Amino acid sequence: MASSSSYTMSLLTFFFFFFSLALISIARASVPPSETFMYVNEGEFGPYINDFASTTPPQMLTLFLFVWVSKGLSLCIVGFGKPTAANLYVKMPLSLSLGTNGNLALAEADGTVAWQTNTANKGVVSSKLLSNGNFVLYDSKENVDGTYSFVLESKQLSMYRKINNSSRPVLYYSVTLTNEKDPVQYVKFNSDPETDEGFAYDLTLEISSGGSFNFARPKYNITSSFLRLGMDGNLVIYTYYDKVFWGGYEKTFSLFDRDSNWETECQLPERCGKLGVCEDNQCVACPSEKGQLGWSKSCEPKKLNSCDAKDFYYYKVEGVDHYMSKYTRGSEHVRGEDCGKKCTSDCKCLGYFYKQDTSRCWLAYDLMTLTKVSNSTHLGFIKVPRQQVITANGHPSI
Repeated sequence: MASSSSYTMSLLTFFFFFFSLALISIARASVPPSETFMYVNEGEFGPYINDFASTTPPQMLTLFLFVWVSKGLSLCIVGFGKPTAANLYVKMPLSLSLGTNGNLALAEADGTVAWQTNTANKGVVSSKLLSNGNFVLYDSKENVDGTYSFVLESKQLSMYRKINNSSRPVLYYSVTLTNEKDPVQYVKFNSDPETDEGFAYDLTLEISSGGSFNFARPKYNITSSFLRLGMDGNLVIYTYYDKVFWGGYEKTFSLFDRDSNWETECQLPERCGKLGVCEDNQCVACPSEKGQLGWSKSCEPKKLNSCDAKDFYYYKVEGVDHYMSKYTRGSEHVRGEDCGKKCTSDCKCLGYFYKQDTSRCWLAYDLMTLTKVSNSTHLGFIKVPRQQVITANGHPSI
C-alpha cells in the first residue's frame, strides 16, 4: 500500500469497518446473478481461501481468515468474541458466497454458516472489493437507512439524527467548509507523513475548494485508517498498528469526546439515554416535575396517554439547551406563550425549548440529552401527564 491513501466522499454517509455496509431497505431489491459469487477452498492452501483457528488464547481470537481474489487484492476477516463449540473451529472445505438475497456468508461444506453479514433482503444489489481492503456491499440508493447520517452539503458537513416523530431528520452537528460562492464538490480523507522519514502522520480531511481539517497526528504510520460513523452518532477514526499480533486497531480521533477540540460528549443525542441533563461530559441530573433528580439509565420522559391539552401540562427546566438548538436556528421572533401553544397543538411534540434572550423557539419530537448552560434564560418545557384522582362518585377528577 502506498504511504498515503485517499478516500473520496460525495454527498454521502461514512460507514467503514472491515465490511463497509451502504444499505437501505428496498422492497424486492436483489443482487443480479451476474454480481453473485462463491469461492471455495478445496485444499490446505487453496487459490482463494486459507483459514486457520487460533487456540492460544482462544478467548481473544476465534476465527482468522484471509481471502485472495482477483488482481492480488486481499481482504482480512477477523472474528472476535467468546469461543463456543460452534465457532472455535471451522471445517474444510469452506466457501465464501454472496447470494441474490444480499447476504455475504462463510459456510462449511454441510451449509453450516461460520460467519455472515446479516444483510439478507436489505436491499443489497452489488459488491466491490476496494484497493484499500474494504469490501463494500452497495444498495441502489445513496443514503444509509440508519438513525444517523453524515452528509456533505453544498458548503458544510452535517450530521443528522432520524427520529420517529418527525418526517425530517434533526441536525445535531455541522461544520462550514467554505465561504466561497461555489459549492464544495468533494472532500478527501487523507493520511500523509509530515516528512520523508515518516516520524509523524497527519489525518486530514481535504476540501475540493482548498484548505483542510486536521483530525489527528499519530507518531507512526497511519495509512491503514478508516473513518466510521458509529451507532451512537459519533464520528471516529480507527487506525491499525501493524507491529502487534492482536489489538492492532486503536481510536485515533473522536469528534464528540471530552478531550476533543471539536465537540463535547454532551452534544451526542444519546449521551444521556432517553432523557438527562449533561454537564462536563457527564449525565448529572434527571429532569422531572419534582425537580432535577439524580440521573440513571432508567431516566425517561413519562408517556402521554392523550393529546388533549387538559390531560397534560409542562414542567420547566432552567439553564438547558436541547441537542438540536446549537446548530439550528429554530423559529425566530416568537413569544414564549406562542412557542408553547405550537407544542400543545402538536400531538407528536414532547416539549419545547425557548431562549428568552433571543426569542427563539424549538419544538422537540424527542428529548434525549439536554446540555447544562450558564444562561438561565435558556428554558426547556417538557410535557407530563396530569394525574387523575377518582372522586367519591366514581368519576375521574384532574
